[in-house]
Amino acid sequence: MMRTVIVMVKEPRPGRVKTRLGREIGYTRSAWWFRHQSAALLRRIQDPRWQVVLAVSPDREGLQSRVWPHHLPRWPQGRGNLGDRMARMMSLAPNGPVCVIGADIPGINRKTLWTAFQGLAGHDAVFGPAMDGGYWLVGLRNGGHVPNGLFDGVRWSSETTLTDSIASLGQRRVALVDRLRDVDTVDDLAKI
Repeated sequence: MMRTVIVMVKEPRPGRVKTRLGREIGYTRSAWWFRHQSAALLRRIQDPRWQVVLAVSPDREGLQSRVWPHHLPRWPQGRGNLGDRMARMMSLAPNGPVCVIGADIPGINRKTLWTAFQGLAGHDAVFGPAMDGGYWLVGLRNGGHVPNGLFDGVRWSSETTLTDSIASLGQRRVALVDRLRDVDTVDDLAKI
């Protein structure tokens, strides 16, 4: 059974990535932080128990980028809101458990990912809650079979993002794993 970890990444250009943080510390510094955080994350999560795939944005630039490790497969995120893009990426995964993560969560490591995959053994989906009402991870037991309506009605970047996403799964069984902090502001940086 193939397990897949999909990492959502944007090309780390000033003004294009981590813009909320950039408004506080400068766009160049926030892009630098994201680039180095992403590189460290990708080193931490390499594991023979799963395949790591990069979901890149913007599509063409991300596919050709020299920023990301060349040995990792890259899939273009395509158009749509975050839910559209995450569902599309999960549907491209081979049959088997799939988890999608953001690249701006310093607490993600092999142990937190393995816990999420273990949660999928007895559940249809898994979420890793974030401190702000969103989540750092979403996973499905079988990536090749994304439920219809997944992420419909989700209010993105709000305190209800997690509860809306869980509600979009209907009666499916959902596991929750560790709560981690993503970095959107200077306050978030100070707490990691």
